[in-house]
Amino acid sequence: MGQAQTPKVTEAAVDDLVARARDRDEAAIRAIIKANNRRLYRLARGILRNDGEAEDVVQETYVRAFTHLDSFRGDSSFATWLARIAINEALGRLRSQRPTAEWTSLPPGAIEAQIIQFPLSATPDPEKTMAQREIQNVVEQAIDELPEPFRLVFITRVVEGMNIEETAEILGLKPETVKTRLHRARAMLRETVERKIGPVVMEAFPFAGRRCERLTDAVLQRLGISA
Repeated sequence: MGQAQTPKVTEAAVDDLVARARDRDEAAIRAIIKANNRRLYRLARGILRNDGEAEDVVQETYVRAFTHLDSFRGDSSFATWLARIAINEALGRLRSQRPTAEWTSLPPGAIEAQIIQFPLSATPDPEKTMAQREIQNVVEQAIDELPEPFRLVFITRVVEGMNIEETAEILGLKPETVKTRLHRARAMLRETVERKIGPVVMEAFPFAGRRCERLTDAVLQRLGISA
């Protein structure tokens, strides 16, 4: 799904795009997809914890949305409407995978990487890249291990950066419930990451390679052994 930032589109521009999409305007449909891809993917991935399944959900979301645009009444934002479709589609797939589990679909009208971003270095450092990848994997795995109600709130509120009200609207929750679940999700994440990060960091930050060579050269130079 790429790591580019989600394009910012004004409400008036969205209304225009939706109107054009109703007329099957290709450019408008492309613009809508580009503006919502990242959010929908994160939400679907948060429920299913599977990259391929999440991508299928996003595709199905767009197909359903663009073939039923007349059902969009504007009671909520278009992005919220798309998010609701994606969440319900993902939950439906989850129910079919686990028929004995109890899952509650979000009712109509009840309601959108990197987990850690590191500054880019002008000079590539393989050791640092490996460390960053290891840390990111730990965080992503910890998020995947959150129970679904807490995982959804965390992804929507923190990863996607939505405010309390938006999160509550999309997930069909009270704002107070969002706050409580987010607090609990953060606590569980801290506990999991702290438990796992020690061994990972020990392996991810070896004092070897280029850093070791630089130190060795500096020491030899100071000792007058190397020019």
